[in-house]
Amino acid sequence: MGFHKKVIYQLYPKSFYDSNGDGVGDLRGIIDKIDYLKSLHVDMIWFNPFFVSPQYDNGYDVADYRNIDPRFGTMADFDELAKKLKEAGIDIMLDMVLNHTSTEHEWFQKALAGDKHYQAYYYIRPPKPDGSLPTNWESKFGGPAWAPFGDTGNYYLHLYERRQADLDWHNPAVRQEAAAIINFWRAKGVHGFRFDVLNVIGKAEKLVDAPPEVASKTLYTDTPIVQDYLKELAANSFGQDQNSVTVGEMSSKTVKNSIAYTKPENHELSMVFQFHHLKTDYKNGEKWTKEPYNFNVLRDILHTWGQQLDQGGGWQALFWNNHDQPRALNRFGNVDKYRVKSAEMLAAAIHLSRGTPYIYMGEEIGMT
Repeated sequence: MGFHKKVIYQLYPKSFYDSNGDGVGDLRGIIDKIDYLKSLHVDMIWFNPFFVSPQYDNGYDVADYRNIDPRFGTMADFDELAKKLKEAGIDIMLDMVLNHTSTEHEWFQKALAGDKHYQAYYYIRPPKPDGSLPTNWESKFGGPAWAPFGDTGNYYLHLYERRQADLDWHNPAVRQEAAAIINFWRAKGVHGFRFDVLNVIGKAEKLVDAPPEVASKTLYTDTPIVQDYLKELAANSFGQDQNSVTVGEMSSKTVKNSIAYTKPENHELSMVFQFHHLKTDYKNGEKWTKEPYNFNVLRDILHTWGQQLDQGGGWQALFWNNHDQPRALNRFGNVDKYRVKSAEMLAAAIHLSRGTPYIYMGEEIGMT
């Protein structure tokens, strides 16, 4: 249960520190700043993906889970970074993007070339009899969630960017690949794993249209089978390590499900991220809108989640900022008159609440 006492620092490699002047942050740049990271007294660093990727979704479109993208450096750089962080007393948390792969991934390319084994890794479906798309689902990045699968006449599912093909977790081979990827990095001494969009891996085998006036995400978000997949994944990989720290990125979920994901006796995850508190300045709950946040709603969400997770034996990750969010200081503080006091107030709110605090790079200096 060491994670109850840890503080985790999120580092976005692309913009942390550029060691060679090419305009992109890199692993050598992180190595150069280890003394600084050590001075923060953080216990673990969560790195956003630095795996091989065409970067259509900033590295969350992974083309090779076992290699470092050359723009960030080499595997030798990673090994040196891991060794030096260990010497500094800092553990590593890697970002696992296992709901989808890049369409440039070898699995998808083999599927396109006609390999039936790899076609079964993805949701590939024929059009409806009238020629329309397999379902009426919307992509979370806008537009339909289906794209043509080569010139086969079929379509593949992409809940996110068009070049991110969703993996079919009903296929045992996909679940074995996921565990093998985690075990590859565990063998390199990695104890922490953050799982991207984890609660959408539980899509049905038979995909159906969302009824009128119902958002398609309700058909595949937080379904019960996600917990079965997680139990299996834990048993075959990170659950074998008593020191593992895991966190699931979970959107649109309930306290009840969060307790189930994180209760120790369920052997699933250490903790979950929830985002409800960061929607208190959305106009009418709509993303990409902004209005002054509602203090009472923000307070009540933080209090309710903390209290109910405590009563249910669950655990949460506490955070204000990450790579997907505008800086909280500008949203919930007063940067013109009270930048430092606002930063201290936000820090106190998460460091003194029940959960594991995550600090996004720059937050420690009151970055706006």
